[in-house]
Amino acid sequence: MRLYRAAFSTNCERVALALAHKRLEVESVWIDYGDRSLVERVSGQGLVPVIDDGGAIVHDSPAILAYLDARYPQAPLYPAEPARRAELETFVDWFNLVWKRWPNAIAEELEGRVPPDERTISLAAFQLESALDRFTALLDGRDFLFGDFSAADCIAYPFVKFAGRRDPADDELFHVVLDERQRLGPQHAPLAAWIERVAALPQV
Repeated sequence: MRLYRAAFSTNCERVALALAHKRLEVESVWIDYGDRSLVERVSGQGLVPVIDDGGAIVHDSPAILAYLDARYPQAPLYPAEPARRAELETFVDWFNLVWKRWPNAIAEELEGRVPPDERTISLAAFQLESALDRFTALLDGRDFLFGDFSAADCIAYPFVKFAGRRDPADDELFHVVLDERQRLGPQHAPLAAWIERVAALPQV
């Protein structure tokens, strides 16, 4: 299996966590954002991650996680019980909406207007902070978001981790926004512990 990926990509890290959880062997093909021709030839588009599993080409991180779980059922990423799986998929939809919409809104203001609209930034920051509170509540009494490690943890960790850690070499504006606007207080102790717990897990 090949994984087409890029440095510091949150979406690629989602797949890296899932592959390691399933103990699958993978060859990483690193893409330069300035030259996406390698991944374009494989998948017909320039976004990563993409996996090539013996000729089966899958892109988009949630779709890749679902494919991996169907193709390689060991160490499952999704609950077997239909209602519980639906709950996890609803969480993924909510997470992708919140953690892409509001940080992107802040980044667009910082990149666009001079000066940026502070009201827009404040609203987006408030929405992100409120989501952190809800996220923390999900971890009450749990080591991972759905009890056992799952696709929910793979989806969320690469974004939420910026509340506690960012590689100094990573200057992507979206990640800087996540670093600066996700401030953890004492009430977020379960979330801080979860970040460290997932950080200790292997990745490919």
